Amino acid sequence: MKLLRVGTAGAERPALLDADGTLRDLSGIVKDIDGELLADETALGRVRSAAESGELPVLDAAGLRVGPPLGRLGKIVCIGLNYHDHAAETGAEPPAEPVVFFKAADTVVGPYDTVLVPRGSVKTDWEVELAVVIGRTARYLESDEEALAHVAGYAVAHDVSEREFQIERGGTWDKGKNCETFNPLGPWLVTADEVPDPQALGLRLWVNGELKQDGNTSDQIFPVAEVVRYVSQFMTLYPGDVINTGTPAGVALGMPEPKPFLRAGDVVELEIEGLGRQRQELKNA
Repeated sequence: MKLLRVGTAGAERPALLDADGTLRDLSGIVKDIDGELLADETALGRVRSAAESGELPVLDAAGLRVGPPLGRLGKIVCIGLNYHDHAAETGAEPPAEPVVFFKAADTVVGPYDTVLVPRGSVKTDWEVELAVVIGRTARYLESDEEALAHVAGYAVAHDVSEREFQIERGGTWDKGKNCETFNPLGPWLVTADEVPDPQALGLRLWVNGELKQDGNTSDQIFPVAEVVRYVSQFMTLYPGDVINTGTPAGVALGMPEPKPFLRAGDVVELEIEGLGRQRQELKNA
């Protein structure tokens, strides 16, 4: 299923994109697309049955904002330097264990919302990423198979980053990762049953129409299952938590000088095979 949330920011309603590409209203069946729903197999079954019946009300998509596909977000756990080609372009050694950092839930915006260049920023960068959405409480998972059984679905994430704040201003990466609007998510949450192999997904990103990133999740240093299992050793993952699993080569940071960092007026488009496409225009904060 392709689950999404539509409407004005803070007042989105749950919806579903059916097999024919028709937008259908789920608000008569569930309150929201969130961790509570993803953990409830009975409720998900009702959604599936309603979708298959073709009787869900149709929504007019014209002019309707698409919000993040998850409400009441929990943790956003991020994995850094998780593609062989990205580590190479930045001159970093592939890490021996996953590099873990966090983004705050309030960085998340819709897939077509404006991204704000922070005040004082000269190194705002792009990163297309596969987002993994947790569907069952996960702690101390023992196997990759068990880890994948705890995944509810997948989505497109844009891990926007300010490299000066991240790397040159001391401390951890947090200052360069948690600026307002720095995690567009969506357009949909695609349930795990529709993604048979999360290690076979193409990822692409364009800036002002020019292709910058063209990678595949097969190049991940730590595959999705290993990432979920690993993270569960250090923290409990709850339904509705999100893991951003890293970005392939092609970011501005890895390019020759002068590096083409993002500025107000730039347009970024990104997509992951089977998971949808995003588009953001940048403006100054």
